[in-house]
Amino acid sequence: MILAVQGKPAYAYTGGKAFDASLPSAVFIHGAEHDHSVWALQTRYFAHHGFGVLAVDLPGHCRSSGAALTTVPALADWLAALLDAAGVQRAFIAGHSMGSLIALDFAGRYPERATHLALLATAMPMTVSDALLDAALNREPEAIGMVNQWSHSTIAAKPSCPGPGFWLHGMNQRLMERVSARGEPHLFHTDFTACNTYADGPARAAQVRCAARLIVGRRDAMTPPRAARALAAALAQAGVPVDTVTLEAGHALMTEQPDATLDALFSFASRAPHEAR
Repeated sequence: MILAVQGKPAYAYTGGKAFDASLPSAVFIHGAEHDHSVWALQTRYFAHHGFGVLAVDLPGHCRSSGAALTTVPALADWLAALLDAAGVQRAFIAGHSMGSLIALDFAGRYPERATHLALLATAMPMTVSDALLDAALNREPEAIGMVNQWSHSTIAAKPSCPGPGFWLHGMNQRLMERVSARGEPHLFHTDFTACNTYADGPARAAQVRCAARLIVGRRDAMTPPRAARALAAALAQAGVPVDTVTLEAGHALMTEQPDATLDALFSFASRAPHEAR
């Protein structure tokens, strides 16, 4: 599905069904150097079980045109404009890694527009090491290789990849390489810098007015579970109903534990919207 957003074509995958704005809407936001395809299983299930699905490509990432946006707030504003273009007033919002910061910022600054907030592989703050920032800027293939290695907790996760020839590491490596090849120079560095410089997490958590669920990987080397505790505490302090689901996975939750990730998302999205205040 192509939408005109801030004067540029923007792509959103709809889960294999035509988008219907009259249904409850579910929005999925990918992380750094990724695209909508990381949500393939989860979005198809949502789309075939009562939701209108929008899994976005962020600006400058694969099918969405324009320059990559350089800050999390700018990306959250872009998301609001995309929902306007799709005719969606309120939606379930899920974000992975960098996408979780965009989801948080959106739900904090547009509290009336988020019915539920799901933050996967999240952290507050989401700091990026100087070594990784340098590699992303000057040796992007090396940065892709490092992140791909750190994103997975095992060589071959089970039961998420039982089919012969299905290789999680290779799939993620090729996806990041494809996003890099189709994007502007230094795209990985742009994404990582947006994560590293985002300092509004506590303020946005205080503004959230819908229930929140944090989904973390027990063996996540990129955003370990302890890195999400401050965010969970900030949401709870603001009166937000919040819980944390821990999966036996690394950072690549959607591929290492696709069914468990889907269960954690869909069971949460299926609850009646709850206003925290």
